[in-house]
Amino acid sequence: MELSLFLRGSALSALALAMAVVAPTQAAHAAETAMAEASAESEQSRQDRRARRGAERRSERRAQRSERRAQRQGNRGFERRGQRSAEPDAQPTRRAERRAERRSERRADRVERRGDRRADRVERRSDRRADRVERRGDRRSDRLDRRGRTGAGDRVERRSDRRADRIERRGERRFEDRDYRRAERRRSERRAERRAERRAEERRDYRRAERRAERRRAERRAERRWERRAERRRDFRRWNRHAWRENRHYRWRDYRRANRSIFRLGRYYAPYRHHSYSRLRIGFFLDSLFFSNRYYIHDPWNYRLPEVYGPYRWVRYYDDVILVDIYTGEVVDVIYDFFW
Repeated sequence: MELSLFLRGSALSALALAMAVVAPTQAAHAAETAMAEASAESEQSRQDRRARRGAERRSERRAQRSERRAQRQGNRGFERRGQRSAEPDAQPTRRAERRAERRSERRADRVERRGDRRADRVERRSDRRADRVERRGDRRSDRLDRRGRTGAGDRVERRSDRRADRIERRGERRFEDRDYRRAERRRSERRAERRAERRAEERRDYRRAERRAERRRAERRAERRWERRAERRRDFRRWNRHAWRENRHYRWRDYRRANRSIFRLGRYYAPYRHHSYSRLRIGFFLDSLFFSNRYYIHDPWNYRLPEVYGPYRWVRYYDDVILVDIYTGEVVDVIYDFFW
């Protein structure tokens, strides 16, 4: 009996001892599990916050990039509309100048679009680089957090954010410098176009002045010609038919041998239907229809004949050429078989 009581007491004490040993172990395990869950939750919340911040920054950069692109396109469209609205007010130019202007505008548009594409590429490259730097900083910060170095992870994250911001600002400055250079180039092109327009206008004014001066000179020459002709008409000196034949400048026979086609004028049509040729002599009086304007030789020097004056005119009569006093109809001089 005593032995059974002893064994039962020892079993109860062992059970109590075992329960005393197992209870602290379970409590410690539960505490460790709670701490791990809390740290995991905090890390997950930190990662979520970082992801939200990164997504917000990326969305903000995309919005700024799209806004700048829209602003560039709007400025370009406004400049084009301004140019088109200014074109009707400008003075009309020649067709070649308009074609040259359109070619220069198309070339400027191509250069501008190429520059926009290059600017977009530079901007996307800077954004991708900033994203890479930011993700690299996030991964390093996560590793430090897992090791338990939360402060170091925060410092790494802030440093990566600052570096990403510097990269973005550098890309923006490059883009702004490019915009400034483009605006300066446009201003220089507009100045060059204005200078070219002024030069073209000066050349047009010079040509207009030259044409006006040439017209005035032609009018003065015509006036002097008419004055000489009027003076010759008022000259009633008797025609000397021997003096001009002795002048070597009027060797019409030699000139006719060298230029036979000039003296071939074609058929002669008499003013009367049934009129036939009769050999005229000096002192003969012709009817006025035979020395009308259609029979005049208006350029005597073309046939190496002397210039006439006063009332005298060289007139074709069949193949002969006669000099007639148009006031009286008298034949003053005659050359037979002058034409072919």
